[in-house]
Amino acid sequence: MANLRDVRLRMRAIEQTLQVTKAMNLISTAKLRKGRRVLEDTEPFFRRIQKSMFDVLAGAETMESEYFVKTKAGEPGRVAVLVMTSDKGLAGGYNANIFKTVNELCAQHPNPILILMGAIGYRYFIHSPYLILENFSFRSRLPDVDNAKEITDYIISQYLWGMLSEVYIVYTHMYSTIKLLPTIRQILPLNAEKIQNELAQFESQKRTELRFEYLPSEKAVFDSLVPLYIKGIIYGALVESYVSEQSARMAAMEEASKNAEEMLATLQIHYNRARQASITQEVSEIISGSQALGEE
Repeated sequence: MANLRDVRLRMRAIEQTLQVTKAMNLISTAKLRKGRRVLEDTEPFFRRIQKSMFDVLAGAETMESEYFVKTKAGEPGRVAVLVMTSDKGLAGGYNANIFKTVNELCAQHPNPILILMGAIGYRYFIHSPYLILENFSFRSRLPDVDNAKEITDYIISQYLWGMLSEVYIVYTHMYSTIKLLPTIRQILPLNAEKIQNELAQFESQKRTELRFEYLPSEKAVFDSLVPLYIKGIIYGALVESYVSEQSARMAAMEEASKNAEEMLATLQIHYNRARQASITQEVSEIISGSQALGEE
């Protein structure tokens, strides 16, 4: 009886866990669909900004701007890495892959600075030797443009003050629901060739270097467009990280539910065998008692 009770308690615990994993799977699926719709709706707008950035940069060889400033010879440059992780766990290897990529990137630069987004990343990197400049958290909800603007304003202010010489962003790019890969992008200082290469990934033909007349000046248009461009990159990375997180959690919960169902099936067999053995033993005891009473 004790064995039956133990097996039944284990089955009940697994059944409760299975209910949680299935519920989390459904929630992640709904959030994934919503996040992908938002990304598809906003991507054309920010792609247009990216094209405009290249058009300006194509003729900006002689234009002076703070966004082209590089570290002078003899001055140590400070590299900042914007790291996008989740606020919650149970997402498989989603956060672990980001940690590995960030550590590899930081190993290539002396004294890197981290700007974190997500509670999981903060709990991990607080024990690392890297300096944490700031930590943002949006409580596991779908990011909006205001969130991207908050991060953008902070990064640009630090860059223009001369505290940072280069800024990279590390996030998870969702190629498909089963292919989630950490991605590194340099957002500052700006480089026309890199922007052209990024555009080539979305366009079949190389974008022609067009010439426009800018009012009041090319530099004024450029300086007004840069924050929008960086905000677009960060917002796209935020949404992609969000949908990648939901996809990773959905896959993890599907696998957890599958394992729980397999464990339940195995325990059910053990429970049936133990119950049958218990019944057989009780029947044998009854028969033995009847035989003893008959002999008396």
